[in-house]
Amino acid sequence: MAAVLLCVGAVAHLVDLVQHGLHPYDWAPAWLDLYWTSLAVLDPLAAVLLLGGRRRGADLACAIMVTDVAANWYAVHGIQHSGLLDEPGLQRITAFALYVVAVAPFLRKHLAA
Repeated sequence: MAAVLLCVGAVAHLVDLVQHGLHPYDWAPAWLDLYWTSLAVLDPLAAVLLLGGRRRGADLACAIMVTDVAANWYAVHGIQHSGLLDEPGLQRITAFALYVVAVAPFLRKHLAA
């Protein structure tokens, strides 16, 4: 399930790139725009590693989700001055991050290095 949802995220970032060019999140600081754009590559990489039974996929998925949640919380609170209850996207990303972090120990135990 994590691999599928990572692919959904990758598609969303790819669509943003196709529709808006190399800087699709130009409303955000450059570092945040670059981070979210990099997820078009990092999300599918983590998914492929997970589907290939690699522990590194679980590690990368955790790193992606923890940093993505932090970036999105910053964007929502620090830039848009909004909150969790007003942002369904932030709710979904937070729930997915909690799922990934919760299943990561199981994945790490059962996947190859």
